[in-house]
Amino acid sequence: MTESVWDYPRPPRLERTAALLEVELGGVVVASTTEGWRVLETSHPPTYYLPATAFAPAVLRPAGGSSFCEWKGVASYFDLVTESRVARAAAWTYVDPAPGFEPIAGALAVMAGQVDACRVDGETVTPQPGGFYGGWITSSVTGPFKGVPGSIGW
Repeated sequence: MTESVWDYPRPPRLERTAALLEVELGGVVVASTTEGWRVLETSHPPTYYLPATAFAPAVLRPAGGSSFCEWKGVASYFDLVTESRVARAAAWTYVDPAPGFEPIAGALAVMAGQVDACRVDGETVTPQPGGFYGGWITSSVTGPFKGVPGSIGW
């Protein structure tokens, strides 16, 4: 089944997913779960959130900085760390998310372009274009996607 990101709502919707979500860094799977969430927003591929318990011990290291999402609130960042590689500020979480997003409090999303691979049910995702948004593009999602050149005003 194919989904168009133009059928996703605005404001965004949060939904559970039982898909196998995996994150690989330094040749090691550093996170894996079938108990994640998807945030679906018009023009964006899904952003996946994994529970903190899905991450291997010592992989998450608090990083400086924060950002603000008009829908979810204030995000804080984490480096992902393995013996052979560090992905700086590659993951983020909402400790105290805005109403409607409370289920993802403490769960983490990962920038697919900053790690070796992110997978959904075994399919390696393509990072959302532009390097700012954290969506994961799979073969089941169609665009065009926000983040491509010329999409800043979408």
